[in-house]
Amino acid sequence: MSSNSFAYNEQSGGGEAAELGQEATSTISPSGAFGLFSSDWKKNEDLKQMLESNKDSAKLDAMKRIVGMIAKGKNASELFPAVVKNVASKNIEIKKLVYVYLVRYAEEQQDLALLSISTFQRALKDPNQLIRASALRVLSSIRVPIIVPIMMLAIKEASADLSPYVRKNAAHAIQKLYSLDPEQKEMLIEVIEKLLKDKSTLVAGSVVMAFEEVCPDRIDLIHRNYRKLCNLLVDVEEWGQVVIIHMLTRYARTQFVSPWREDDGLEDNEKNFYDSEDEEKEKSNKKRPYTMDPDHRLLIRNTKPLLQSRNAAVVMAVAQLYWHISPKSEAGIISKSLVRLLRSNREVQYIVLQNIATMSIQRKGMFEPYLKSFYVRSTDPTMIKTLKLEILTNLANEANISTLLREFQTYVKSQDKQFAAATIQTIGRCATSITEVTDTCLNGLVCLLSNRDEIVVAESVVVIKKLLQMQPAQHGEIIKHMAKLLDSITVPVARASILWLIGENCERVPKIAPDVLRKTAKSFTNEDDLVKLQILNLGAKLYLTNSKQTKLLTQYILNLGKYDQNYDIRDRTRFIRQLIVPNEKSGALSKYAKKIFLAQKPAPLLESPFKDRDHFQLGTLSHTLNIKASGYLELSNWPEVAPDPSVRNVEVIESAKEWTPVGKTKKEIPAKKFYSESEEEDEEEEEEEESSDSSSDSESGSGSESGDTGSSSEDDSSSGQESETGSEADVECKRARQRSSKTKRKSDSEDGEKKNEKSKASESSSAESSSMGESSSGSESASESDGEPAPRKVTQAKERKPQQERHPPPKDVFLLDLDDFNSASTPVALPPPALSPSLVADLEGLNLSASSSVISVSTPVFVPTKTHELLHRMSGKGLAAQYCFPRQPCIFGDKMVSVQITLNNTSDRKIENIHIGEKKLPVGMQMHVFHPIDSLEPERSVTVSVGIDFCDSTQTACFQLCTKDDCFNVNIQPPVGELLLPVAMSEKDFKKERGTLTGMNETSATIIAAPQNFTPSTILQKVVNVANLGAVPSGQDNVHRFAAKTVHSGSLMLVTLELKEGSTAQLIINTEKTLIGSVLLRELKPVLSQG
Repeated sequence: MSSNSFAYNEQSGGGEAAELGQEATSTISPSGAFGLFSSDWKKNEDLKQMLESNKDSAKLDAMKRIVGMIAKGKNASELFPAVVKNVASKNIEIKKLVYVYLVRYAEEQQDLALLSISTFQRALKDPNQLIRASALRVLSSIRVPIIVPIMMLAIKEASADLSPYVRKNAAHAIQKLYSLDPEQKEMLIEVIEKLLKDKSTLVAGSVVMAFEEVCPDRIDLIHRNYRKLCNLLVDVEEWGQVVIIHMLTRYARTQFVSPWREDDGLEDNEKNFYDSEDEEKEKSNKKRPYTMDPDHRLLIRNTKPLLQSRNAAVVMAVAQLYWHISPKSEAGIISKSLVRLLRSNREVQYIVLQNIATMSIQRKGMFEPYLKSFYVRSTDPTMIKTLKLEILTNLANEANISTLLREFQTYVKSQDKQFAAATIQTIGRCATSITEVTDTCLNGLVCLLSNRDEIVVAESVVVIKKLLQMQPAQHGEIIKHMAKLLDSITVPVARASILWLIGENCERVPKIAPDVLRKTAKSFTNEDDLVKLQILNLGAKLYLTNSKQTKLLTQYILNLGKYDQNYDIRDRTRFIRQLIVPNEKSGALSKYAKKIFLAQKPAPLLESPFKDRDHFQLGTLSHTLNIKASGYLELSNWPEVAPDPSVRNVEVIESAKEWTPVGKTKKEIPAKKFYSESEEEDEEEEEEEESSDSSSDSESGSGSESGDTGSSSEDDSSSGQESETGSEADVECKRARQRSSKTKRKSDSEDGEKKNEKSKASESSSAESSSMGESSSGSESASESDGEPAPRKVTQAKERKPQQERHPPPKDVFLLDLDDFNSASTPVALPPPALSPSLVADLEGLNLSASSSVISVSTPVFVPTKTHELLHRMSGKGLAAQYCFPRQPCIFGDKMVSVQITLNNTSDRKIENIHIGEKKLPVGMQMHVFHPIDSLEPERSVTVSVGIDFCDSTQTACFQLCTKDDCFNVNIQPPVGELLLPVAMSEKDFKKERGTLTGMNETSATIIAAPQNFTPSTILQKVVNVANLGAVPSGQDNVHRFAAKTVHSGSLMLVTLELKEGSTAQLIINTEKTLIGSVLLRELKPVLSQG
């Protein structure tokens, strides 16, 4: 590779090319282990010279490499002065990259950024929408209070911009300015109010997020925009959908009456026998039948299709909306969608299962049909298993308890002891809630007392103790059996439970109780504090009921407790002695000692830990943690009387009247006379004049949305191009779009007329679509709307009108919603099932990345079990540590590699406060540490997860693993195969991507091996064992393809193995990360060659 660089340098001969050649040589030179990832001051000097060059090509190349450095996590802040000089460059591509750099470093280099503030202000008026938006982003990233007025002015101007992308960035800047200066709240609310009226789907989510951050209590701003937000919801991006749905949930709880009245009211239908008729009439007048507000129904109906979203957050948001604001009879539809999410990764499963656990307490019937979906799998982590157990317990009833108990019997045998203990608790809860199986569960738990596992036995004892409290008289034999187990059980909680049971039932087992006291008195000094307290209680109870046999024993135990090290035990000893042993100093309480100690105790109530979580909004952090998190907005209670609903439709009706008074009346009046040809001709002439007037009004007046949309579509389409020079390909593309829009204009206008007859709220969107059809690419909308095309369009529409009136438009039918369609009372139209033309125009030019949508991260084909030693037990003074790579997406960050560390205490003492201390990481590398471990018992182990951003390099991450007393230097060096994530892609996409990664991006090697080593299964096993690659389906038997992307930068890694004749094969790797590709080639070659 270095020879290619020198050859390129010799051929070029120019100074600029020489600089590039030197850069390539220095980057790929083998000096140092991995020169590509090491910081080199000469390289930065070269970049500075290139940025000061007079040639735009050199500047552009330098900026690309600088942005690449930032993407790799390198620190490029020292280049700030050289980069900021180019902020006024006339080349749009350079300017875009400069703004990307400035957004990253403007907050760190505030003083230098302030010097260029005039340039940013000029850029806010640039013709290119991306430059305007980027300038606003840079300006809002400079966190200096002195420029707050400038930022405020820039946000106001951007909020009125023709481009929806710029308006979206204005909404983002509102939140930054509010955090910098909260005193600007009132002025920012005015901007938010203006942006909330925006009809672009790009802006909706961002402005609602700004509303939630700045003024979540200003519900009055939402009234006029409520219906528009409901109708736009389907077309908003997924992040915006989540924000809007949560906001509308809070809004609905304040503006509509409870839909649950109709369910609760069924119980009140029974009247008292002696009630008079007059009283009945008064009650009926007070209690009117519930009718759902049309706007309430609109929200529920428009969110229903989003239950099929591919985004788990959107589905969860819709589920919580249905749970909190829909009638109970309709909330059942969310159960199927939530169960579908259980096929996602474990983090999503955890959140979804937590919410299902809360729901299943109140409404069991929702999830009973999906009972088998909550059965525990052996591959589930413990947290998922515990939540599934919780849900199964909530869903248990007389019909399915026998099936569940058989399932629980299998779970008890699990190797996961924490899960087995949780299963035993679950059996106990089922026994208390379903009386028919109480005896069966109790007998099963008694059988578990003979289990070899101490944890299972201990948990069984605790649960049996709780069950026996409910009906102690019937189970004397079980108490005797448990007394015999005292010699073998060592878990303190279990021993304490047995002693408490014997003490409570000492009169039912008069022969056994004294003997148990005798045995425990011998071992009193060696017992746990919890057990000592119960021994004291047992002695006191026996002293009161059987003093002849136990008087001396009790005095002996009291004397031992008097000098115990624990002050709780000493205090309890003094208290008991004064209470049960009468003497001169004894008070009046000693007379009631027996009643105090042997009082009837209430049976424990075994409840779900999720019972009290329903007061938090589902899907929020507060619900997950079961504690109110900062920033949490509580759901208000339903109002007794609904506020005035007219506040939501006044503004919409007025704007509709301003928009189409003339066209609508003229279309409605001649409906009865369309058979007369002469009348038609007269009306055509009138409508031509009126349509031309209305078109000019719509451009200059308040309803100028078509002009705005046309201009914004022009900006959007221009931003998608790689250059703004107006090439012939651009012109041809615009002409093709113009032809396609004209061919579809007829059907679009018919749809627009049907929607006008249905609803006034959708009138503006239909006008928007017609104006988009007229404007071809959007750049000539103003000139065409005043000229001839408008009358021609009216004439064509008039020719189609008789056919429309003979055949009235059919009612819209939606696949998802046939039962709750309410066209008569709903004042707004349903959202169209396809993307509206305005949305297409908004999104047209915003494809900023070249990544293909069909390439997505897949699950790993194989997860190796190999572990690497992190800390030897001798070096760690008894603490041993191993680490492995689970090949799962890291929960701490998208660019981090997940690493599992297993800590093992091999010493005979407890190790305390295990944590990660000082980190000595290379530049750019980041590490997310695990929470400190308070203590690790001897011969015990614990597994924790950390996340490390290796910046797509195999550099070593060095850090200190510390305990309470010592710190040990350890390091983790990743194999190159663990820096990848497998991707799923088709053979066609593989070939397309490989075609773009040739030349310098391709490395290859020839492999010689026996033919039996080249079977498909053998190749797959060997390749995925070395690297975390995904298999790509291949139509050729002799070609095997694998694909992955790097964790940090997302660069594709394409591996091809072509089998040749005989016993040879060609291994080819295509990737931008040439160094990683060559290292991976070196590791794959010997593995595939060996037998």
